[in-house]
Amino acid sequence: MSEVLDAVDAKILDLIQHDAGLSVAEIADRVGLSSSPCWRRIKRLEDAGVIQRRVTILDRERLGLGFEVYCTVKLSLPTKDNLDAFEQVIVKLPEVVQCATVTGSADYELRIVTRDMHAFDDFLRDKILSLGLVSNIESRIVIRSVKNTTAAPLGLVSPYVSAQS
Repeated sequence: MSEVLDAVDAKILDLIQHDAGLSVAEIADRVGLSSSPCWRRIKRLEDAGVIQRRVTILDRERLGLGFEVYCTVKLSLPTKDNLDAFEQVIVKLPEVVQCATVTGSADYELRIVTRDMHAFDDFLRDKILSLGLVSNIESRIVIRSVKNTTAAPLGLVSPYVSAQS
Protein backbone atom coordinates (compact mmCIF):
# COMPACT_ATOMS: atom_id res chain seq x y z
CA MET A 1 0.00 0.00 0.00
CA SER A 2 2.92 2.39 0.68
CA GLU A 3 3.58 2.58 -3.08
CA VAL A 4 0.21 4.28 -3.58
CA LEU A 5 0.31 6.39 -0.41
CA ASP A 6 0.09 9.89 -1.80
CA ALA A 7 0.63 13.09 0.18
CA VAL A 8 -3.02 13.46 1.19
CA ASP A 9 -3.35 9.82 2.31
CA ALA A 10 -0.14 10.11 4.32
CA LYS A 11 -1.33 13.30 6.02
CA ILE A 12 -4.74 11.78 6.78
CA LEU A 13 -3.10 8.72 8.35
CA ASP A 14 -0.74 10.88 10.38
CA LEU A 15 -3.61 12.98 11.70
CA ILE A 16 -5.90 10.12 12.70
CA GLN A 17 -3.18 7.98 14.25
CA HIS A 18 -2.44 10.84 16.64
CA ASP A 19 -6.10 11.75 17.27
CA ALA A 20 -8.77 9.31 16.14
CA GLY A 21 -11.41 11.65 17.58
CA LEU A 22 -11.03 14.18 14.77
CA SER A 23 -14.15 14.56 12.66
CA VAL A 24 -14.01 14.04 8.91
CA ALA A 25 -14.61 17.79 8.51
CA GLU A 26 -11.60 18.61 10.72
CA ILE A 27 -9.37 16.15 8.86
CA ALA A 28 -10.59 17.43 5.49
CA ASP A 29 -9.84 21.01 6.51
CA ARG A 30 -6.32 20.13 7.64
CA VAL A 31 -5.45 18.26 4.43
CA GLY A 32 -7.15 20.69 2.05
CA LEU A 33 -10.11 18.59 0.90
CA SER A 34 -13.85 18.82 1.26
CA SER A 35 -15.53 16.30 3.55
CA SER A 36 -16.83 13.84 0.93
CA PRO A 37 -13.49 13.14 -0.83
CA CYS A 38 -11.78 12.97 2.55
CA TRP A 39 -14.34 10.46 3.82
CA ARG A 40 -13.87 8.35 0.64
CA ARG A 41 -10.09 8.29 1.19
CA ILE A 42 -10.51 7.22 4.82
CA LYS A 43 -12.99 4.52 3.75
CA ARG A 44 -10.55 3.28 1.06
CA LEU A 45 -7.73 3.11 3.64
CA GLU A 46 -10.02 1.17 5.99
CA ASP A 47 -11.11 -1.22 3.22
CA ALA A 48 -7.46 -1.79 2.27
CA GLY A 49 -6.68 -2.71 5.88
CA VAL A 50 -4.27 0.18 6.39
CA ILE A 51 -6.58 1.56 9.09
CA GLN A 52 -7.32 -1.46 11.25
CA ARG A 53 -9.43 0.21 13.94
CA ARG A 54 -9.79 3.39 15.95
CA VAL A 55 -9.34 3.29 19.70
CA THR A 56 -9.20 5.49 22.76
CA ILE A 57 -6.00 5.34 24.81
CA LEU A 58 -6.66 5.34 28.54
CA ASP A 59 -4.39 6.60 31.31
CA ARG A 60 -3.60 3.34 33.10
CA GLU A 61 -2.00 5.11 36.07
CA ARG A 62 -5.20 7.05 36.80
CA LEU A 63 -7.17 3.82 36.58
CA GLY A 64 -4.94 2.10 39.14
CA LEU A 65 -3.22 -0.09 36.54
CA GLY A 66 0.27 1.39 36.81
CA PHE A 67 2.22 -1.84 37.33
CA GLU A 68 3.82 -2.88 34.03
CA VAL A 69 6.09 -5.87 33.46
CA TYR A 70 7.88 -7.38 30.47
CA CYS A 71 8.22 -11.16 30.68
CA THR A 72 10.14 -13.57 28.52
CA VAL A 73 8.46 -16.96 28.54
CA LYS A 74 10.02 -20.26 27.61
CA LEU A 75 7.75 -23.24 27.13
CA SER A 76 8.73 -26.64 28.52
CA LEU A 77 8.24 -28.26 25.14
CA PRO A 78 7.62 -25.81 22.28
CA THR A 79 5.62 -28.14 20.04
CA LYS A 80 3.00 -26.79 17.66
CA ASP A 81 0.22 -28.00 19.96
CA ASN A 82 1.80 -26.36 23.03
CA LEU A 83 2.47 -23.09 21.17
CA ASP A 84 -1.13 -23.05 19.93
CA ALA A 85 -2.51 -23.86 23.40
CA PHE A 86 -0.41 -21.14 25.04
CA GLU A 87 -1.44 -18.54 22.45
CA GLN A 88 -5.14 -19.43 22.74
CA VAL A 89 -4.99 -18.70 26.47
CA ILE A 90 -2.82 -15.56 26.18
CA VAL A 91 -5.14 -13.78 23.72
CA LYS A 92 -7.96 -14.07 26.28
CA LEU A 93 -6.02 -12.60 29.22
CA PRO A 94 -6.72 -8.87 29.62
CA GLU A 95 -3.53 -8.34 31.65
CA VAL A 96 -1.46 -9.26 28.58
CA VAL A 97 -1.48 -6.13 26.43
CA GLN A 98 1.15 -7.42 23.99
CA CYS A 99 2.47 -10.86 23.12
CA ALA A 100 5.04 -11.69 20.49
CA THR A 101 6.81 -14.85 19.42
CA VAL A 102 10.52 -14.06 19.61
CA THR A 103 13.85 -15.49 18.56
CA GLY A 104 16.56 -16.50 21.00
CA SER A 105 16.35 -18.52 24.19
CA ALA A 106 12.71 -17.60 24.94
CA ASP A 107 9.58 -18.41 22.99
CA TYR A 108 7.48 -15.33 23.85
CA GLU A 109 7.79 -11.76 25.06
CA LEU A 110 4.78 -10.55 27.04
CA ARG A 111 3.89 -7.06 28.20
CA ILE A 112 1.66 -7.29 31.22
CA VAL A 113 -0.29 -4.52 32.95
CA THR A 114 -1.92 -4.96 36.33
CA ARG A 115 -2.60 -3.18 39.64
CA ASP A 116 0.48 -4.07 41.68
CA MET A 117 3.15 -6.69 42.49
CA HIS A 118 0.62 -8.90 44.31
CA ALA A 119 -1.79 -8.90 41.38
CA PHE A 120 1.13 -9.71 39.08
CA ASP A 121 2.15 -12.64 41.31
CA ASP A 122 -1.44 -13.94 41.28
CA PHE A 123 -1.55 -13.54 37.50
CA LEU A 124 1.66 -15.58 37.06
CA ARG A 125 0.63 -18.33 39.45
CA ASP A 126 -3.04 -18.65 38.51
CA LYS A 127 -3.03 -17.89 34.80
CA ILE A 128 0.41 -18.63 33.36
CA LEU A 129 2.17 -21.23 35.50
CA SER A 130 -1.05 -23.18 36.09
CA LEU A 131 -1.12 -24.01 32.36
CA GLY A 132 1.68 -26.53 32.87
CA LEU A 133 3.34 -25.41 29.63
CA VAL A 134 5.99 -23.00 30.92
CA SER A 135 9.51 -23.94 31.98
CA ASN A 136 10.90 -20.45 32.62
CA ILE A 137 9.74 -16.86 33.04
CA GLU A 138 12.02 -13.86 33.37
CA SER A 139 10.27 -10.67 34.45
CA ARG A 140 11.43 -7.09 34.18
CA ILE A 141 9.39 -4.50 36.06
CA VAL A 142 9.04 -1.16 34.29
CA ILE A 143 10.38 1.62 36.52
CA ARG A 144 9.56 4.49 34.17
CA SER A 145 8.23 4.55 30.63
CA VAL A 146 10.44 6.72 28.44
CA LYS A 147 8.45 6.38 25.21
CA ASN A 148 5.13 4.71 24.61
CA THR A 149 3.38 5.33 21.31
CA THR A 150 0.96 3.55 19.05
CA ALA A 151 1.91 5.74 16.07
CA ALA A 152 3.44 4.01 13.05
CA PRO A 153 6.58 5.79 11.78
CA LEU A 154 4.95 7.02 8.55
CA GLY A 155 7.98 9.14 7.68
CA LEU A 156 9.81 5.89 6.86
CA VAL A 157 7.36 5.02 4.08
CA SER A 158 6.20 8.42 2.90
CA PRO A 159 8.18 11.57 2.14
CA TYR A 160 5.00 13.57 2.79
CA VAL A 161 5.08 13.05 6.56
CA SER A 162 7.89 14.13 8.84
CA ALA A 163 9.90 11.26 10.31
CA GLN A 164 9.53 13.05 13.65
CA SER A 165 5.71 13.46 13.68
